[in-house]
Amino acid sequence: MAFFVILQRIMSILNLDTDRRRFSFEVLPPLKGTGTAKLFADIDKLKEFDPAYINITTHHSEFVYKELENGQFERQRIRRRPGTVAVAAAIQQKYHIPVQPHVICSGATVDDIEYELLDLQFLGISDLLLLRGDKAKEDSRFVATPGGHAHTTDLIRQVARFNEGFFADGTPIKNPGKPFDYGVACYPEKHEEAPNLERDMEYLKQKQELGAQYAVTQLFFDNQKYYDFVTKAREMGITIPIIPGIKPLAKLTQLTVVPKTFHCDIPEPLAKEIVKCKTDEDARQLGIEWTTEQCRDLYAHGVSNIHFYTVSAVDSVASVVKQLI
Repeated sequence: MAFFVILQRIMSILNLDTDRRRFSFEVLPPLKGTGTAKLFADIDKLKEFDPAYINITTHHSEFVYKELENGQFERQRIRRRPGTVAVAAAIQQKYHIPVQPHVICSGATVDDIEYELLDLQFLGISDLLLLRGDKAKEDSRFVATPGGHAHTTDLIRQVARFNEGFFADGTPIKNPGKPFDYGVACYPEKHEEAPNLERDMEYLKQKQELGAQYAVTQLFFDNQKYYDFVTKAREMGITIPIIPGIKPLAKLTQLTVVPKTFHCDIPEPLAKEIVKCKTDEDARQLGIEWTTEQCRDLYAHGVSNIHFYTVSAVDSVASVVKQLI
């Protein structure tokens, strides 16, 4: 079904053709103070499969309550996973694999983002995933940081303006570097805050019109939802590549946790099988089997690049990729 052959020469980081199956994967920066040993060990398990790129997440700061000597509590804002830019640079230097850090609105001012872009440019990192980011845990809805952006579209405009050679305040950049390539997220089962799928896809079309070069989906377990999403996107004039994002189930608890956290359905055939599992290892093996078949079906529909979400599932992803590549 050539209609679903969606990957072309879309950006420098991928540089893929549709005749070769490739994959990419996402990693989480280490917790503050824990070092990079586990992160590098996870990458070591996947590097042998020649990933197209490694995607590095970033996270909003959050409030914690620190007990004072007088017994009262003081609310403090901290970041538990600092260093996305540094981690991206470390991965690129150690492994010589293209990296793609997240740049988000959440928890950042326009100036913060501008300095992040400058740092990335100095490091020779030119491929980004632009996201609004999650709301803070303590907030009932997304609240823009004072002096920051409320929407991904605003962030795209800032990066596009930077690419044109201007800082956010309109000042010309004396020595503009290599322009950034960038993609965005999309949601085959709609973003949790969107009133409906149609409105959510209108936002994706707007991001394309502003310059987004591709989109990576939120994880899903039912390929038909992805195929329907791509079909509808093309009917709406969304022409950018739509890369499927996949994550294997790895624990029994994920039958309920994953749908709640990522706002996606577990298809009934998978749900029936996972309730038969007695242990986490049973669930992990089922996750590997389901994901492998899911990926084979995507390949059969013309998809040549698949993005894996690896948090708590690195070994499972390695087992899947070993059967596919």
